Amino acid sequence: MFDRPVPFADILVLLAAAVIAVPLFKGLKLGAVLGYLAAGIVIGPSVLDLVGGTAGEREEVSRASEVGIVLLLFIIGLELRPSSLWSMRRDIFGLGTAQVVGTGAILMLGALLFGADWRTALVAGCGLALSSTAFAMQMLTERGQTALPFGRKAFAILLLQDLAIVPLLTVVALISPSGEQARPPAGQQIIAIVLALAAVVGLGRYVLNPVFTILARTNAREAMTAAGLLVVLGAAAIMDVAGLSMAMGAFLAGVMLAESNFRHTLEADLEPFRGLFLGLFFIGVGMSTDLSLVLAQWPALLGTVVAFMAAKSAMVWALVRAFGSSTQDALRVAGILPQGSEFAFVLFATATAGGALGYQTQQFLNAAVIVSMALTPLAGLLDSRVIARLDRRRGTPEAPDDFSEARASVIIVGFGRFGQIAAQMFFAEGIAVTAIDRSSHRIEEARRFGYKVYYGDATRMDVLRAAGGGRARLIAFCLEDHRMVSRAIKLAKPAFPEAAIFARAADREHAVDLIRAGVDFQVRETYESAIAFGRAALERLGIGPDRLRELEEQVRRADADALAVEARDGIRTGAERLLGRAAQAGDG
Repeated sequence: MFDRPVPFADILVLLAAAVIAVPLFKGLKLGAVLGYLAAGIVIGPSVLDLVGGTAGEREEVSRASEVGIVLLLFIIGLELRPSSLWSMRRDIFGLGTAQVVGTGAILMLGALLFGADWRTALVAGCGLALSSTAFAMQMLTERGQTALPFGRKAFAILLLQDLAIVPLLTVVALISPSGEQARPPAGQQIIAIVLALAAVVGLGRYVLNPVFTILARTNAREAMTAAGLLVVLGAAAIMDVAGLSMAMGAFLAGVMLAESNFRHTLEADLEPFRGLFLGLFFIGVGMSTDLSLVLAQWPALLGTVVAFMAAKSAMVWALVRAFGSSTQDALRVAGILPQGSEFAFVLFATATAGGALGYQTQQFLNAAVIVSMALTPLAGLLDSRVIARLDRRRGTPEAPDDFSEARASVIIVGFGRFGQIAAQMFFAEGIAVTAIDRSSHRIEEARRFGYKVYYGDATRMDVLRAAGGGRARLIAFCLEDHRMVSRAIKLAKPAFPEAAIFARAADREHAVDLIRAGVDFQVRETYESAIAFGRAALERLGIGPDRLRELEEQVRRADADALAVEARDGIRTGAERLLGRAAQAGDG
């Protein structure tokens, strides 16, 4: 069909490779990242040579795939809310910095001892000191360990590593021979950097929220998605023009929007693009791997991988212990972070382009990172056995304590009159609440009264997931639109089995539907006010408090029994029984 390589044919091959490889590798418990890398190797020039007829065309694929890294850093920036990070500052900036600097120094020293020049040793040490955020966070999420103490330690280290890539890329540019020749005068470069930073920060602080508010009022979801992509790529382009990393621009844009009302919607909108382009990035890395070179040097490659994984694990274990964790938790973190990072590929490619790293060395280091990812599940299994042996020796249970209760959260969907009153109860108890609403006017009104409400559509599972549905203890649907409540609950109930689902019912029929859907609690929006109204009226008529309590309990019990019957047998039967009981109560 295609007599020559064309972009459309390349896209088909890339998509087909991902569709085949990723489910296969996830089924083998090896993760999506290794699937993408393996797919790239197979379709690349080392094996089938299916994508791009020339090195230049393959370079175009690789360049386009860098959007994945840009989007990844933007989403990381969105998560960096100062309030939540402040409590983790010691682990992020203390433990994380110590890990990057300490591991990098040890690996650099090892490379120097084996005869590498200082530039190669520095780049290799810095690159291999980093761990894969995509790989490690996937492991923590699949095991349900992100909220545990050692999971938070691992996240803190990964977060600092992601932040460190920006200064590390700057260091690589400074030590690169070609970078020194092409670099503009220092004064001119400093002015360009300051202007670029001011532009990104200024736009993020004063322009983006009003623009997104206007777009939200139009209810044009595609326009919101386009605006999100424009923000990310625009910030990246500004930084690129100034001579800085595109990833840094995207990261800054994310940080500027971290406190925005539209943070969760942006994250949900851009997540598919991030996943797709990040997968393309890993495929591009696999395509660029010179398999013949790797096979020719496999003894040295395997020795390098084992050495740097052991050194990194030992350093992580020692530092996590020094920062107050138990031996078992330190071992768990060390077992999660021994592999190389996706950002190492970016660092090595930048160093090679600048002349600080040779092509064969880059290929060798890329292969070392890939092999380390493949060996991480094995390292994790070994780590688990060591921890189990320590637990048995000390007489402690093998399973770690579950501290997820300590990070309880409540999500309120719909911040109208009903949702605001419900939220007051949580606020009074000091319980943190994430409030979501899709009315930009209501969000602005809430902000004037000091409430933080995020923009989002309750019927979109990606929005609920981005808002923290996976770790929430309770999700309260307080929307006026009963159809939207029902649709959202049908999605949320199976997706978040650990969360209690509370819902506002529009009427009796809707309450029956909610009961059938399996909600943990529902209440009709007029029911409690009607009960209070009737109780006050009876009190005015001279009914005593004991009889009032008895009557209220009788009405509530009859209503609850009737609802149960309606949910089981049908609306008419239950309604008739309720009316019958009410008539009997009146006769009595």
